[in-house]
Amino acid sequence: MSKPEFVYVTYIETTPEKLWEALTSSAFTRQYWFDTEVRSDWKVGSPFALVMGGKVTDTGEILEADRPRRLSYTFKHELMEEMRNEAATKVVFTLAPYGNLVKLTVTHEGFTTGSKLLDGISKGWPAILSGLKSLLETGKAPTIPPAALGIEGFA
Repeated sequence: MSKPEFVYVTYIETTPEKLWEALTSSAFTRQYWFDTEVRSDWKVGSPFALVMGGKVTDTGEILEADRPRRLSYTFKHELMEEMRNEAATKVVFTLAPYGNLVKLTVTHEGFTTGSKLLDGISKGWPAILSGLKSLLETGKAPTIPPAALGIEGFA
């Protein structure tokens, strides 16, 4: 039996290079990812961390960094106790150009059955990626309050 996974596909009017920058630069992520900072040098084997409001929320290790086509890292939630004890999962971003669009596929996999983290990211990723798309296409990301996603602890 395979483990549960989350897959999200969207098409963004941008270039692969700009999308890569938006995924890996805190100047961008703060605008669409609930003021989250990404910390890494984006080299295979390097540490990865998400920092929100001065708190490290998630950590991992860079598994693949093929700019501007594919990025993957392990993902271990650190903040909320009910998810902190779950095993690390894996996030993969695949960027494929289609004319003036980029097809972005996000796969988050490796969850155990009944994972609370899977429930959380299933609410979070669509909001995050919607903000990313809006930011790159219009220059402005919508403000989605974390409480609307059931993540009041991040506010």
